[in-house]
Amino acid sequence: MSLRKVQALDLFRSDDVIGIGMEADALRRKLHPEGVVTYIIDRNINYTNFCTEYCTFCAFYAPVKGPGRTKGYVLDFETIYEKIRETVEVGGTGVLMQGGLHPDLKIEWYEEMLRGIKQRFPKVHLHCFSASEVIHFAEVSGLTIEDTIKRLRDAGLDSIPGGGAEILDDEVRYKIARLKCLTEDWLNVHRTAHKLGMRTTATMMFGVGETLEHRVNHFQRIYDLQEETGGFTAFIPWTFQPKNTALGGRHWEEATAVEYLKTLAIARLFLSNFENVQSSWVTQGLKVCQLGLRFGGNDVGSVMLEENVVRSAGVSNCTTEEELRRMIRDAGFVPRQRDTLYRQFFLN
Repeated sequence: MSLRKVQALDLFRSDDVIGIGMEADALRRKLHPEGVVTYIIDRNINYTNFCTEYCTFCAFYAPVKGPGRTKGYVLDFETIYEKIRETVEVGGTGVLMQGGLHPDLKIEWYEEMLRGIKQRFPKVHLHCFSASEVIHFAEVSGLTIEDTIKRLRDAGLDSIPGGGAEILDDEVRYKIARLKCLTEDWLNVHRTAHKLGMRTTATMMFGVGETLEHRVNHFQRIYDLQEETGGFTAFIPWTFQPKNTALGGRHWEEATAVEYLKTLAIARLFLSNFENVQSSWVTQGLKVCQLGLRFGGNDVGSVMLEENVVRSAGVSNCTTEEELRRMIRDAGFVPRQRDTLYRQFFLN
């Protein structure tokens, strides 16, 4: 085991949560000495909830067959355009779009959607499709991963989100999402995107029964890929939300706020080659998110005009731009709006 992994495990096993947080905060200050904390105004659009993977941690999907199929949907393009129009009208700069793995939608459907959006909203940044979705598009369309990403890029895709990572260790993935892409598959999509000049984000959903070693393995995999390509803009960790899920039905003990803050801080220290680490209010609420800014976080994510996946698991935290800015100021930082690629706007 590498020294880096051993050190991370020692931190996870330590009771000195405040000391770990201070160490992470010191690294955050070194990387971001200007004292700015960023946020973005965008919208999550889930174009379909039909999915063939049936992940045990997901409360959002609708099965393609069987009685649960009646809750499934596919948004028509006009509905998607209207959602983006609303986003632009309130100052939004980007769209995060993800969905289930629909067996009948081939790459031409996604190309038409992307082109339609760019024709109407040429300045909106399209941050869309997790690695699982990209792999699915390739499979149902008979394409390679590289050709799939190229075609999506040419149709208007600007960057790829880190969704679907969960825990990048196949022992865990097999237990919680048996049909989902494996660790190497996820990494390959992001590696390919980076080589094509496209930026992506890395994520981690923890608290699904993984060991501390599994979490550290996850950190190591994305650290190594960042060393190889430099293509990740940010790391975004959050905790599994068990309500309404098959996995959560197994007498689940949800990850605590202390566990979240400790994991956030260790991630900041381990991922020294990542410029940005996000503190989450969507799963943690505003107060814990604010504390996260002193545990290594330098970004609070999105005002998020719409979010459906976490909401399906019974979490209904919400906020406004004004509330986020006040939270950032009260923590001792300067709030600044950014775009999807973490470029800051200096107008406010």
